[in-house]
Amino acid sequence: MSQPSSNPQQEPQPLPHSRSQQSEQPHLAAQDNPSTSTLDLGVIGNCAFSALVDKMGRIVWCCLPRFDGDPVFNALLDPSDNGSLWAFQLENFSHSEQWYEPNTAVLRTRLYDTLGQGIEITDLAPRFHSRGRFFRPLQLVRRIHPLSGAPRVRVVLRLKFDWGREVPLETRGSNHIRYVGNGQALRLNADAPISYIVGETAFVVNRPYSFILGPDETLHGGINDTARDFEQETLAYWRNWSRALATPLEWQDAVIRAAITLKLSVYEDTGAIIAAMTTSVPEAPGSQRNWDYRYCWLRDAFFVVRALNSLSELGTMEDYLRWLTNVVVRSGGGHVQPLYGIGLEEELPEQVLDHLPGYQNHRPVRVGNQAYEHFQHDVYGNIVLGAAQAFHDMRLHHRAGAEHFQHLEAVGERAYEVYHQPDAGMWELRTRSRIHTSSALMSWAACDRLAKIAARLDMAQRAQYWRARAEEIGARILNEAWNEQRQAYAESFGGRDLDASVLLMVEVGLLAPTDKRFIATVDALEKYLCDGPYMRRYEAPDDFGRPETAFNICAFWRIDALARIGRKEQAREIFNAMLDVRNHLGLLSEDTHPVTRRMWGNFPQTYSMVGIINCAMRLSASWEAVI
Repeated sequence: MSQPSSNPQQEPQPLPHSRSQQSEQPHLAAQDNPSTSTLDLGVIGNCAFSALVDKMGRIVWCCLPRFDGDPVFNALLDPSDNGSLWAFQLENFSHSEQWYEPNTAVLRTRLYDTLGQGIEITDLAPRFHSRGRFFRPLQLVRRIHPLSGAPRVRVVLRLKFDWGREVPLETRGSNHIRYVGNGQALRLNADAPISYIVGETAFVVNRPYSFILGPDETLHGGINDTARDFEQETLAYWRNWSRALATPLEWQDAVIRAAITLKLSVYEDTGAIIAAMTTSVPEAPGSQRNWDYRYCWLRDAFFVVRALNSLSELGTMEDYLRWLTNVVVRSGGGHVQPLYGIGLEEELPEQVLDHLPGYQNHRPVRVGNQAYEHFQHDVYGNIVLGAAQAFHDMRLHHRAGAEHFQHLEAVGERAYEVYHQPDAGMWELRTRSRIHTSSALMSWAACDRLAKIAARLDMAQRAQYWRARAEEIGARILNEAWNEQRQAYAESFGGRDLDASVLLMVEVGLLAPTDKRFIATVDALEKYLCDGPYMRRYEAPDDFGRPETAFNICAFWRIDALARIGRKEQAREIFNAMLDVRNHLGLLSEDTHPVTRRMWGNFPQTYSMVGIINCAMRLSASWEAVI
């Protein structure tokens, strides 16, 4: 593998510390011709699919029939007139407001015209208990009602299939429109005049109207009654789900919004958890770091499960373990990919779609992810960590036992076998292979947790066996990853470059937060990787040069580390700064530009939302302080 060019004799210089003065994004939006390429988006979904809605109430991204499917609305990646979207265009538009119904995934958008007239749009994907199961149809429910006056609205529903290459055939009935393509067919049921929808004709909204877009099936009940019932049932489901969360005292709104967003990233059919809902939103403008994140990375999924577990939301872990068990059993103790399709697909060939202009015209648009071919050795630790709680938690319906432990032992053997071998690392470097500290660390965690599981199962010999292996790996990490010149743990054995991932050494338990070398490492990382509250992943150039933007999860790792070593006030200051760069609905993407404070990278990023939960739980005052 090729190595980055650098001068090993030259000590890297710290980044300048600067803070942008740009204010927090407001809840109001007023533009003449607002772009459809923006991350000022809300998410609706039901653990089967999702859609992204912008401040104008336009659905600009929605993949069907599942997260990694065809984007039937693709304006996020095609802001041209060829893009597909679903909008309610208000005549003489002036400004908008947008918010979630508290503690739910139901989104409200209000559009006002220059006369003060307006409409309210309600968006949701139905999810609730029905007939002993979760009802989560592949349906978008949109309801509009007038707020005042006689506002005129144009319904613009422009579907496309096959990544925007196929315009569907439209047929109509008395209260529906069918959109028929080669691979799928959708049906819009609406109680608004069908002629106005087909002709994109403006009409006066003088009463509520309901729209239900989904599979080409007959709706059993009345359109408005069905939409209203779906809204009420979905509101009740999410309110009850949120009420059961064990939230911290402080930052409850931020934590609940993050938790709902993580839940919406679960593909409940199999239990897989996607890393993000989009593809090809670049990590930085013009960087070509445009990736498809609509798959299940075992690394990311573990962090999601761990964050939700901390809130006593165990259902996601139980669903994920169904999916993870299939991965483990199928591997038979052999190689495990870092990611799979949400239906356990092994091959995710990467291709570039040249016909799409990309997010804000930043090409390329990629589908699939070549990382499935990588060897990323931290995956084995992530498997064991993701499953460990199931052996200890008596609340679970299906606790793991000796049979599950045998499968995990095979994973542990693989972790021990490869911990000292070069790999692509957790940042998925495509042209550089090293013995990454973070990968060895997760192999240590696999052996450490297996020893604890064995003790829980009263298997003393197996506990001793795995404890010895953990001690061997741990000793080698502490010896070979430490760089005396840098006074820090480096990103690889024998290396000197710094990497934020070594902050996980305390989080997974290899080091105590009071360890002098760990504290020195935190100091070094702050000096060379941080720009104010923001933090880069690493300092060495990668396949595309030096990263321009900060990686949000790294900032949250830093916050956690600072809190653990006793610098809690500094940690709180940085945490509040990270909360300030969320969008108007409390959501984060993967990256933040340290100068403009704009969000970049795929959205919403589960890693980033995990960081909000973890840091709030770490920093919050106790409930005992007020009750």
